[in-house]
Amino acid sequence: MSSSPNRCARFAWRSVHGIAVCLLLAGCALLRPGPDVPLKQATAEELTALLRQREAAIQSMKGLFSAKVRGGGIPIASRVEGTVYYRRPNALRLRGFNPIGGEVFEFVQAEDLYKLRLPTMGRVLIGRESEMEEMGKLARPFQLSVWAVSGVLGTSSLGSGETVRLVEDGDRYRLDVYATLTGAVRERMLVRRLWFDRRTLLVVQEDRLGGGGEVDATIHYEDFRPLDNQADRPLPGKSASVPLLIRPFKISLEDGREQVSVQVVFHEMLPNQPIKHEELGQVF
Repeated sequence: MSSSPNRCARFAWRSVHGIAVCLLLAGCALLRPGPDVPLKQATAEELTALLRQREAAIQSMKGLFSAKVRGGGIPIASRVEGTVYYRRPNALRLRGFNPIGGEVFEFVQAEDLYKLRLPTMGRVLIGRESEMEEMGKLARPFQLSVWAVSGVLGTSSLGSGETVRLVEDGDRYRLDVYATLTGAVRERMLVRRLWFDRRTLLVVQEDRLGGGGEVDATIHYEDFRPLDNQADRPLPGKSASVPLLIRPFKISLEDGREQVSVQVVFHEMLPNQPIKHEELGQVF
């Protein structure tokens, strides 16, 4: 990169706080529909299509965020200011800085590979996403952080071979997501639950389940804001419009296993911006 790491860290840290102050002064309008807003009707197929449309609406992302991690006895700073770079389909880079601009970590993911660099500890960990437990106490906070970013990007939409079942739950829809297990007998396993607010059809909560059906992690999405002035697009077969580039600026995650919690608050998201190769970092 053309600028030094320390200069980039100072720039990112100043940008985060400058943007936060601007948002406070501007008094950004939040998407909080009142109780008199009518409930929308949707089918499982329509909600599934909406998830995929929202995923496709973001090809790349640059963002600034703050994160707090509690519990788990992690050996790094529990509060960081950070930057995120993403390019579809699966290139992701997260960097975290302490309050004085020093780099705390760099996490790079490409395909199923990841690299975690910890400058203050002099460690570099490289492996596969499916083997993140080898990171020890660091594994869970970073896995939760990746899930938080996935919820913002929309990359947690349905995967190949997954099926769904829709349940009406008061002023919410619950979409149960099943993975098909192949073996001597084909069976379905419940892997996620997604709750949609029926006034906005935005995903406000997600449960990720373990192999035994237990809740592995619960994710709450709040503070929804539009990312640009894109015109709303209708659901297939519906006249009512549903915006695709509205994203949650606050994500809270609770670990169902190890009592670790992560809260991520975004200060800025810039969708579909050109991203240089060096901004995404390298796994090797």
